Amino acid sequence: MSAYPNAVRIVEVGPRDGLQNEPSSIALSDKLNLIHGLAEAGLKVIEAGSFVSPKWVPQMADSGEVFANIQRAAGVRYTALTPNMKGLDAAIAAKVDEVAVFGAASESFSQKNINCSIDESLQRFSPVVERARLLSIPVRGYVSCVLGCPYEGKIAPAEVAKVSRQLLDMGCYEISLGDTIGTGTPVKTAAMLEAVLDVIPRDKVAVHFHDTYGQALANILVALQHGIATVDSAVAGLGGCPYAKGASGNVATEDVVYMLDGMGISSGVDLHKLAAAGQAITQALGRKTQSKVALALASR
Repeated sequence: MSAYPNAVRIVEVGPRDGLQNEPSSIALSDKLNLIHGLAEAGLKVIEAGSFVSPKWVPQMADSGEVFANIQRAAGVRYTALTPNMKGLDAAIAAKVDEVAVFGAASESFSQKNINCSIDESLQRFSPVVERARLLSIPVRGYVSCVLGCPYEGKIAPAEVAKVSRQLLDMGCYEISLGDTIGTGTPVKTAAMLEAVLDVIPRDKVAVHFHDTYGQALANILVALQHGIATVDSAVAGLGGCPYAKGASGNVATEDVVYMLDGMGISSGVDLHKLAAAGQAITQALGRKTQSKVALALASR
């Protein structure tokens, strides 16, 4: 266990992972306002869309339009998910700054999510990663269900480490470890991270916690104690997972930034501008923010 990092890089996943599970359609203008507000708040990595089948994830069907209309801010990286070569072609056409592939540490979840085994998914991703790298497009690797699966229950830390190492060897520059259903606890998080850090350098590891059971901030603290300096989060706690029934949203970016500010760890994010972006998108969606910090700030 190492000292806390001096700075943390936040990967804002609200516009993609946050909005993909919304039950009603979302106006393009609302998506663009969200992305622009997040950049204005100081976020430097924004997952803006996903080039997947519109049949399975209809909320991401307009990702090409999103990227075509973003007013790109200097120093901000706009990223997207690309599960296959067709998705990568669309991302290239959209001039995406970075792409991501998404595997799982659970065989059952892999079958439900992308209709293939873990090994088959890795074989499918390999040419995507290779082509992206030839074009100098960075590729990030996601691993789902690192602390539990809706179909299998517990996931062995060794399985998470194995898939993570395979994605790194494939050419992913960073591996984001996702507690997709939000069942992880600090002790389980520590055990999982220690297994992964045995095979991957900590500067190649990110964490991605959902807050279903209210454990996300505690788990992020454990990650910080292990020297992890990249955290995924979604403004206003947006999100869920279409293939994990009952999974609530991602940990709220506002809550993460407030915690980091209180610990003296730099994130480069203006909390009040961030909260304003969260308020705007939740109003557009017709529901309340899931961020405790945003609620507290609004009550002042």
